[in-house]
Amino acid sequence: MKLYHFPLSGHAHRARLFLALLDVPHEIIDVDLAKGAHKTAAFLAMNAFGQVPVLDDDGIIVNDSNAILVYLAKKLGRTDWLPEDAVGAARVQRWLSVAAGEIAYGPCAARLITVFKSSHRAEEVIARAHVIFERMEQALEGRDWIASEKTGTASTPTIADVALYSYTDRAPEGFVDLAPYPNIRAWLARVQALPGFVPFQKTPAGLAA
Repeated sequence: MKLYHFPLSGHAHRARLFLALLDVPHEIIDVDLAKGAHKTAAFLAMNAFGQVPVLDDDGIIVNDSNAILVYLAKKLGRTDWLPEDAVGAARVQRWLSVAAGEIAYGPCAARLITVFKSSHRAEEVIARAHVIFERMEQALEGRDWIASEKTGTASTPTIADVALYSYTDRAPEGFVDLAPYPNIRAWLARVQALPGFVPFQKTPAGLAA
């Protein structure tokens, strides 16, 4: 497998992280966004949106980080990471939607300001980040993993945890303080302790400067 990747993209990191957690042999191909490598005809032929990550599985092209997580779990039959039952799959999908929505428009957007000089309004996106983190904090009360069935039951991580991890972990780079969220910080540590974990590249920005 080949993963087209950009080191500072949390979307790319979640795909790389899952490949590593699954111990799947793969080649990382870094895409030089600054030089417009994502806008070349060759790259656009793989992903018309011109975005990373892109997974090339022996000619099968999969775009979108969450779609890559689903593809890998399904291809490898990893029902521990993506349950087959309707309720379990729905719980995971709920948080995949959060990763694509509230996380993208909150902590991800806040980090875009400090790391990539985007034009987002800092006060607006930081406020959004805290709203979703408050909800994640509540959801993690008594749970080790975000899509666990209920509190107090044994559980394993799912692709929902992978999807949420990267931009949550690096939220301080966008001036989003994680100090008020002990459940989130404990959850981040559990993800980092998983066999095969690979960290998301840090930047000296925001609260991490």
